[in-house]
Amino acid sequence: MNPQPLPAGQRLWATLALGMASFMNVLDLTIVNVSIPNISGDLGVAPSQGTWAITSYAVAEAIMLPLTGWLAGRLGQVKLFCISTFMFTMASLLCGMAPSFEVLLAARVLQGIFGAAMIPMSQTLMLSAYPPEKAGLATGIWAMTTVAAPIIGPLSGGWLTDNLSWHWVFLINLPVGMLCLFLVYPIFRKRETPKRQLPIDLVGLVLLMIGVGALQIMLDKGNELDWFESPTVIALGVVAFVGLGVFIIYEWYDEHPLVDLKLFTQRNFAVGMVCLFIGTIAFFGSTVVLPLWLQTQMGYTPTWAGRTMALGGVLAVFLGPIVGANIAKVDARAVASFGFFMFAVYAFVCARFTPDVTYGTLAGTRLIMGIGVSCFFLPLITISLSGISPDRMAGASGLNSFIRNMGSSVGTATITSLWEHKATMHHARLVENVNTASDNAMGYVGTLQGLGMNMDSALATTDRLINQQAYLLSTNAVLCICGMMMVALIFPIWLAKGPFSRVAADH
Repeated sequence: MNPQPLPAGQRLWATLALGMASFMNVLDLTIVNVSIPNISGDLGVAPSQGTWAITSYAVAEAIMLPLTGWLAGRLGQVKLFCISTFMFTMASLLCGMAPSFEVLLAARVLQGIFGAAMIPMSQTLMLSAYPPEKAGLATGIWAMTTVAAPIIGPLSGGWLTDNLSWHWVFLINLPVGMLCLFLVYPIFRKRETPKRQLPIDLVGLVLLMIGVGALQIMLDKGNELDWFESPTVIALGVVAFVGLGVFIIYEWYDEHPLVDLKLFTQRNFAVGMVCLFIGTIAFFGSTVVLPLWLQTQMGYTPTWAGRTMALGGVLAVFLGPIVGANIAKVDARAVASFGFFMFAVYAFVCARFTPDVTYGTLAGTRLIMGIGVSCFFLPLITISLSGISPDRMAGASGLNSFIRNMGSSVGTATITSLWEHKATMHHARLVENVNTASDNAMGYVGTLQGLGMNMDSALATTDRLINQQAYLLSTNAVLCICGMMMVALIFPIWLAKGPFSRVAADH
């Protein structure tokens, strides 16, 4: 049975608290990124080691996300959310007070373990608080927070690190987490879901930890280790492939599976998850590459790069609830197709940037991206969760979040690696034209010498210019790829079958 919707006043406070919880959790995936140099220097480790502060959190969360449905059945949805939020907040305190890098890593693992259930549970509880006819509005508000957080994360992380210290990147979670608990528990404590004492699937748990853990570490460290040129990456890839393969087979036939993989037999869920995975790759790939290019080649500081990227997130914050409130009045497949198209337009416009592109142009294109993102994440969630019975909603939400996280990891790893590979390729091709037989190249070098540079300085300046052009060409290329991925999704999304109601009868 579906619980009765909350009264309007309680629903407002519940929406605020649950939205803050999901925003805080997703924020922690990206807010730490810009603080790694400061953390590494302060705790006495190399920057390459410092990135484990990101990897440890991502691995722990990736392993725990598919377990959300099972944990919700054992503990109850409200209890699971409250425990997760409290422990995540305490782990954040430990991160902020960490006296050594080892303690920080342990605390980040705890953040990932306990924080994993916060996102799917916030989504599930928010849906239960609204009447069915307003489910789209609830999903829109929830999706708005998860879309805006990855964009705002680097900006807020850079500001906190520059103006306070890296410790506040974690400590900022304390008041937010406590406020969420203060609001959520009194509202939902009498709305606990029935508990099911299912046996613990230890074999499935071990296989999940091995497979997902190896995959996440491979994705996070692949670029640093030169991918499959590294025996470590090859070994991780084999372990991930075998572990996940055996896990899928075992869970499919187990009487009490840890993860309800048979959700993928429902057409809408399968179509929504495939489109979400590919769309998230394109979204996160472009979101990571563009600020990298701005900071490494265009002279932007982390704060200014964050400001450039944040404008799209601001628009998504306003559009999310509007799209959600009206999603039931239109075909979700059409809204998703429009979102894919607008994101593709954004990517193709960005792919025509030149070295003299202005801040206004950069920020303006992010408005197009904001429209696209607002119109494709929400419909995909609506489509994938349509027809899911209430007792399976927590598991479906957990898998939804897991697929999105995997998409972000794959997108960040592969698109960044492709960006660097293409930059190297373009650099080599451009350098071929800088020789004594080229009048243009020799004329430019001669001009630099005329300004007082010696030959070595003139050639070094020329190489920097070539490098800038190579990375610009590479940025344009990967943005084109992201755009084409979005265009390609317009076709499979129509394989979903309407109507896209919130739940179906138990079956």
